[in-house]
Amino acid sequence: MIPNAFDYVRPTTLQGAVAALAQHGEAARPMAGGHSLLPMMKLRLAGPDVLIDINALSELHGVAIGPDEVTIGAATTHATLEHHAALAQALPLMPLVAHQIADTTVRNRGTLGGSLAHADPSADWPAAMLALDARIDVTGVAGSRSIAAADFFEGLFTTALQPGELIVAVRIPVQHGVRTAYRKFRHPASGYAVVGVAVVLRFERGTCCGGQIAVTGLADRAFRAKGAELLLAGFTGQADRIERLLHLAFADVTPLADRFADAEYRLQLGRTMLRRALTDALG
Repeated sequence: MIPNAFDYVRPTTLQGAVAALAQHGEAARPMAGGHSLLPMMKLRLAGPDVLIDINALSELHGVAIGPDEVTIGAATTHATLEHHAALAQALPLMPLVAHQIADTTVRNRGTLGGSLAHADPSADWPAAMLALDARIDVTGVAGSRSIAAADFFEGLFTTALQPGELIVAVRIPVQHGVRTAYRKFRHPASGYAVVGVAVVLRFERGTCCGGQIAVTGLADRAFRAKGAELLLAGFTGQADRIERLLHLAFADVTPLADRFADAEYRLQLGRTMLRRALTDALG
């Protein structure tokens, strides 16, 4: 289908992008890779009057690795994160997740910030952000603020972003002594996660002392399986502990259901993906 008519703006500074968002209000949408927004426009599920192209903003690109924190610009592509050698050393979960996103074309154009702002309940990055305790930096005409990933995803395609705000960067603490894994059941057409599970296990002196489990695709938003996380201390792959983990992870979850996967099937996929992710992280 053909989208509604729209105007196109390409600011060259972050201040210019914020000003354009403020000028056009809710009629405007920022765009980087466009792999989330443009399909919705073609289906007329979204119809902005103005597209604000933020690709020319150098402030939104790149990866900066510090001793305690990694900062990733919002317009950094999935492919950049997939192939960034230093990032793989500091945060191995990031390239692992990036490699499993859609296909090469999408990874070359789609961006981290665009995926997070779109908040598709089956997107891969939200699970990674939750598992890594990331913070999402945003700016707008009212100023700048930082939002914990745990507070960012509010529901189906809904985030804590206010009108006129733009994601600038993601900041992730560097965690030493961790093992990570990401497992997903891939939708055969879209490549989205029917269910995806990210696991971060922390180790001290060779023993697991805790960690994070984050799930995408199962519910109306990505979420942390905090009940199951309580059982990670001392976890060595014990069969009885795994069964309790699988139960607690999804005990209070209302699963999504569609023509491809009903609620019961999604729950079973969640248990299977979590089991495999835990095995990967331990291995």
